[in-house]
Amino acid sequence: MTQHTKLTQALEAIDRANRADPNIEQVEGASLPKEYAYSLHMTRWLFALEAEPSERMQIACRAQHIERWTIPRKDFGEGRKNYYQWRQACGRMHGRRAAEIMAECGYPQEECERVETILTKRELRNDPDTQLLEDVACMVFLERYFAQFYEENPDYDKDKWLTIVRRTWAKMTPRGHEAALQLAGNLPPHLLALLQEALSENE
Repeated sequence: MTQHTKLTQALEAIDRANRADPNIEQVEGASLPKEYAYSLHMTRWLFALEAEPSERMQIACRAQHIERWTIPRKDFGEGRKNYYQWRQACGRMHGRRAAEIMAECGYPQEECERVETILTKRELRNDPDTQLLEDVACMVFLERYFAQFYEENPDYDKDKWLTIVRRTWAKMTPRGHEAALQLAGNLPPHLLALLQEALSENE
């Protein structure tokens, strides 16, 4: 099996898994399974930030939220500590599922393990691939989900929103920052003002 065929099969297998998501997202007038839509956003931003991404990065970005709906956030209780426990559980599951699919498509064990490591984000800050995944995920959040997240949390005060924006910014590389600033002009005015205020302390 050629490398190209393996990559195609792996991406198609991830897409099949994510199309089973019962939740729906509207994308340009079409109703798509939410995590399938998310995976397409991830792939689009990967190629926007990296002209010729590796196969493992194409797979990792496509599998970033693979079958996430099977681990409901509500099962972990309220609070920041429980939120991070949920995120870690999701990351481990995403990594394991991606590695399983890659193995089924004929990828060597070391490549499967490499993608699993990227998706668990254990090496964030120290690994360029993991950091690229984080840049891509942050861009998808800012473009597609920031406004919705803001509307869904009216109880958050301004200080909390500034903290969220600063933490998101701190996760990104200068390349991600540049892309985010280019995107900022498309944000609703209240979110653009929030971003500008959050970043003003970094100047």
